[in-house]
Amino acid sequence: MKALTGFSTNKKAYEAGLEAAKMAGRSKDAKIVFAYMSCDYKIKDVIKGIKEVYSCPVIGNTSFTGVIMPEGYIGGDKPFVGIMVLSDPSMVVGVGFADRKAYQSARDAGEAATKHARIMTGMPYNDEPDVMYMAASPTEEEFFLKGANRVVGRVPLFGGSAADNTISGNWSLYLDNKVTSEGVAVALIYMKGGFVNEFTGAYRETKDMGIITKVEGTRRLVAIDGTPAVKKYASWRGMKTTELMGDKLLSATITSPLGVKDRLGDLIAIRHPMFANDDYSMNIGANLAEGTTVIRMEATVDELISSVGKTLKELNKKLTKPVVCYHLVHCGGRRAGIDSRINEVYKEIKKNVNGAPFIMEFTFGEYGFVDDGRNTTGGLMLSFTAFTK
Repeated sequence: MKALTGFSTNKKAYEAGLEAAKMAGRSKDAKIVFAYMSCDYKIKDVIKGIKEVYSCPVIGNTSFTGVIMPEGYIGGDKPFVGIMVLSDPSMVVGVGFADRKAYQSARDAGEAATKHARIMTGMPYNDEPDVMYMAASPTEEEFFLKGANRVVGRVPLFGGSAADNTISGNWSLYLDNKVTSEGVAVALIYMKGGFVNEFTGAYRETKDMGIITKVEGTRRLVAIDGTPAVKKYASWRGMKTTELMGDKLLSATITSPLGVKDRLGDLIAIRHPMFANDDYSMNIGANLAEGTTVIRMEATVDELISSVGKTLKELNKKLTKPVVCYHLVHCGGRRAGIDSRINEVYKEIKKNVNGAPFIMEFTFGEYGFVDDGRNTTGGLMLSFTAFTK
């Protein structure tokens, strides 16, 4: 296996896609292109440009403000597209896509996309894929994943949710010429090389914790220990509730979000409070369940930056074979908190990838897995993946 990367900041969508693909270079054994781009582009035109060079599937989603490539941070005030191509004559890839609006539930959409991907591989149905990649719209990721798991069971997962630059719903996910703001795209990969994932929030636990006593729907946290959620959180932080109301909550919680532990304690899935309602409930960026413990987490901006290098170090400890490339999913909320110091993140990456090609996208939801646990999703997290020989 080998990986090729390319990027462009051309303002014209088709030319941007073509330039990124030409920069990566042609490969007759290319099997899949991961593409992350600005929400300001006409997506189909960018993909059309990429397809001038690659006939294999192009899959991905829009990324918050930019991407990080071996050459540096690409984006900011410019439109951008970054791609990573996996090339291997022995690799088999199947892809599927589902527009949420065409299905009764997100679970059904996830199942349909994954069934199609499995059929496309041409592999025996009892032969499980080595890796599953998923790109989805924010708000229903857990249910898309439940649908996918109906088809393939628990296979190692990576990927992230589509993002835009203003949290206004202007995001897209795509597979070739299929583009939607609500849906899911899946790739199932069979390969001889290895796959390692490190999935973490990289926050510190505090002693502030409580029982979730009321949730409305799946993502509206109403009460903790019987107290309105915003009031409880404000008491933990020593803040006034007025400092947290409305969309003030989102930025206030980047360095101090909530977390829920898995049943073994191996993973704390981060839950990002997004909006404080007038009744002091919180809209959360991932699913919650009544009767479970929620923990207030902490990290400084310095720690958000250094966690990139630390997480790569933890990932590298798992390696048993030489690295081919790194696919790095970094939360867009963390990136917003890091702000103008984003080049420090680039330096952390470069110090720890030993010259291997990589791509980092910025998402509104991150997907990964933990040994002895299960595939899951979170927010304000890092899902770092290494492909090996």
